[in-house]
Amino acid sequence: MSYREMYTGSNALAQQTERRQPHFPTERARQLHQATLELMERTGLRVSHEGAREILHSHGCQVDGTRVRIPGWLVERALSSAPSQLAFFNRSGEASCVMTRNTTWYGPTLDAFDYLDPATGSRKPFTTGDCASTAALADALPNFSWIMTIGVASDAPSDISDRVIAKQALTWCQKPLLFCCSDLRALKDIYTMARVVAGDEERLLRRPNILLFNSPISPLVYDEGVLDKLLFAAEKGLPQLCYPGPQAGATAPATLAGTVIQGSAESLFGVVLGQLVNPGAPFIYGAFTTVMDMATTAFSYGAPEMNLMAYHMAELARGYGLPFFGMSGCSDAKTADQQAAAEATFSCLNAAMSGADMVHDNGWLDSATLVSPEYMVLVDEIIAMVEQYMQGIGLEQERMALEVMDRVGPGGHYLMEEHTMSYFRDIWYPRLFDRSPGNTAGKQDLTARIRERTRSLLADTARPLPDSLRREMEELASHW
Repeated sequence: MSYREMYTGSNALAQQTERRQPHFPTERARQLHQATLELMERTGLRVSHEGAREILHSHGCQVDGTRVRIPGWLVERALSSAPSQLAFFNRSGEASCVMTRNTTWYGPTLDAFDYLDPATGSRKPFTTGDCASTAALADALPNFSWIMTIGVASDAPSDISDRVIAKQALTWCQKPLLFCCSDLRALKDIYTMARVVAGDEERLLRRPNILLFNSPISPLVYDEGVLDKLLFAAEKGLPQLCYPGPQAGATAPATLAGTVIQGSAESLFGVVLGQLVNPGAPFIYGAFTTVMDMATTAFSYGAPEMNLMAYHMAELARGYGLPFFGMSGCSDAKTADQQAAAEATFSCLNAAMSGADMVHDNGWLDSATLVSPEYMVLVDEIIAMVEQYMQGIGLEQERMALEVMDRVGPGGHYLMEEHTMSYFRDIWYPRLFDRSPGNTAGKQDLTARIRERTRSLLADTARPLPDSLRREMEELASHW
């Protein structure tokens, strides 16, 4: 009998809990789920945090030193209590993105080391000032619904740079913030800043304006620092994401299915532990599953396999009833060129068609080392095109237009019809792409149009925190 045949999920403790059973959209997803359970129960994960191991052991996990094996019934019980719908709120307490399985919400990226300056065209280390600029730009871009910290503050002391960059993002962007940080102390400081913006802790947790980005280490490792943050957020009920980055052929199996299974297990572990600490604590599921380019050793951000694996993880998320965190609008290119546009278009369309809920990395270049405001602007245009495509054609009687076609008849035209006046604005009209007829003499090319729009947005869009809140944030920062 195979190990998979031995797995029954019939543990007596599991029988005591009525739960939402996973229901997968495809047989392929069901098989990937069963393999994920097998990996978690047979191989397990390394868990460096003693308190976390004690929690897991007390709930039926097998603990052998730092290795923890999680029974499948416990995974499925955790899935039954994790919320299937989440919402994140802007500075004013209004919902900016509501994850209900029918809309994809796009945002930028985090932890870029370099900045492609639109004023000079040169590449330089990312600074706190660049964070202010890109945060304000993300605030202005209509198809970005939330923000990340975007880059690493090279001009801030390394021991507080994560807090400095989070303060900049909270100050210069009204949209909800997805952030990462180095340790529990930094998390508590960022949590305090978000509480200042929200007004008080009760408002923060009822209408969260921040989301914690937690990163387990592939393959199959949760270190003490990550678990400190995971436990704090779960206890508070602060939404969080457990998002590993398994790389096929390097930190994950060379096969795509194996990488998906490992990434799924790494993310689900966070869901399991969080639900044991606080049933109902909000979690988002996902993994950045991509490949090692064996010719360059690059962690590819433009590979078709990256998008294919994300699609299958989104299928698993639908089966689990969990919000899914995907990626798009990123590229291995070094500037916002043709390669970057092609890779962004492919990944944005794939993310939307997969049903991903939150989608990050829009505006990231050079295999996750470089952020470009101009690329953010280009990707915003691509997202708008994808969103128009995802709306479909509509089958209401008026849209079928049978009466109009009958009235116009063969050989007529529709230019003067009231029906045309009512519906022509439903067509998507690009800001950057050129549809005008004739030759190109005297016209700006796409690169020039992107640059002009980027500079205009950077010059005119900043809406920082009110002065009173900025002073309060500065007072908090003075104690770091």
